[in-house]
Amino acid sequence: MVSVVIPCLNEVDYIDDTLASLQGQTDCQEPWEVFVVDGGSTDGTRERVRAWSNRDSRIQMLDNPQRYTPQALNIGIRAARGEVVIILGAHAHCHPDFLRRNLDALRAHPESACVGGIVEQQHGSVTSRRIGAALSTPFGVGDARFRTGGSAGHVDTVAFGAYRKEALFEIGLFDERLVRNQDDELNFRLHEAGWRIWFDPRIRSSYHVRSTYKNLFRQYKQYGYWKVFVNRKHKTVTTWRQVVPALFLLSLMAGVLGYAWEWSGRGSDAWVGLSFSWLVTLLLAWLTGASFSAVNIAAQARDVPGIIWSFAVVHGAYGWGYLEGFVRFILFQLPPRAASLRITR
Repeated sequence: MVSVVIPCLNEVDYIDDTLASLQGQTDCQEPWEVFVVDGGSTDGTRERVRAWSNRDSRIQMLDNPQRYTPQALNIGIRAARGEVVIILGAHAHCHPDFLRRNLDALRAHPESACVGGIVEQQHGSVTSRRIGAALSTPFGVGDARFRTGGSAGHVDTVAFGAYRKEALFEIGLFDERLVRNQDDELNFRLHEAGWRIWFDPRIRSSYHVRSTYKNLFRQYKQYGYWKVFVNRKHKTVTTWRQVVPALFLLSLMAGVLGYAWEWSGRGSDAWVGLSFSWLVTLLLAWLTGASFSAVNIAAQARDVPGIIWSFAVVHGAYGWGYLEGFVRFILFQLPPRAASLRITR
C-alpha cells in the first residue's frame, strides 16, 4: 500500500484539485490511501475534506492540534498503513502517473530511501509567473534539480518525496522543532544513515507559486533562518550553496561600511575609491547574472524586471534570515524567537 500524507491548514482554494489529482491516478496497481492532516482550518477546508472522505473511503482527515508542518507529517506517517509514504503539499497537483512512477523508482533503486521528481509551477497571476520563473533557475535556487530539472541521478534532497516507511522510523521521523526546512533536515539524516535519494524527471507534479513578493520574502527569510538551526543541530553546513546569499550580503555590508567610514574623513581617498569599486563590482556581477538568467527564462520581455526583482527578494531574504539565524543560534546559542514560530503561507 502507498500512503499519501498531506499537511494542511486553510487550503480551501487548492485541496479539491490536489485530491482530484490523486483520485485520477492511472496504472497504479497497488492500493493507496490519503491522510489530510489538518491544523484546525477555519476557511471551509475541513468540510471539503469530509465531503471527499464520504465519497471515497481511501481519503481520511486527521487532526493536528499543534498546527505545525512536522507534527502533521509525523501524525500522518504513524497512521500510514503503507510501506511507502509520499509527502505532498495541499496546494499540489499530481500527474496521472505520479504514484506509479514513484513506486517504479523505489523498486529500481533499493539503495534509496526516497525518490522524487520535477515539481512544476502553476501561476495564478503575472507576479506569481515571474516569481516562479526565478525559482526555476540555478541562479535563483542553485542546483536543486526538482526545481530546475536535469538528468536522473542521486541528489541531496527532493520535494514531495516518496519514502520507505522503514527508513523514516529508522532515523526518527521529522524534527518537530523545525517550522521550516524539516524535509531538507530529514533528507540530510537519511544520507548520514547511509541511504541515498534518487531524482527521476519522469516523476512530475506541480504546485501553486506564491503570488506576492511580501510572502516570498517571508518564506525565504524563514528558510535562511531555520537552516542555521539545522546547521547547529548537526554541527556542519549541510549544503554549501546555502551560505552564498549570506556571504554576498556580508560583502555588500562590508563595502558600504568601509565606504561610509572613509567618506566621513577618517581615511584616505584611495581607500574610499577601493570600497566604492568593491561595491560596484559586486552589484554589477550580481546584476549581470540576474539579467542573463531572467532573459533566458522570461516568457515575455516585460517579465524580465519582475524576475530580476524576484532574484533580489529571494537572495536578500535568505541571506538576511541566515545571518539573523547565525547570530542567534551560533553566536549567542539562543532558542528560536517566538515570532519565528508563527505559521506563514
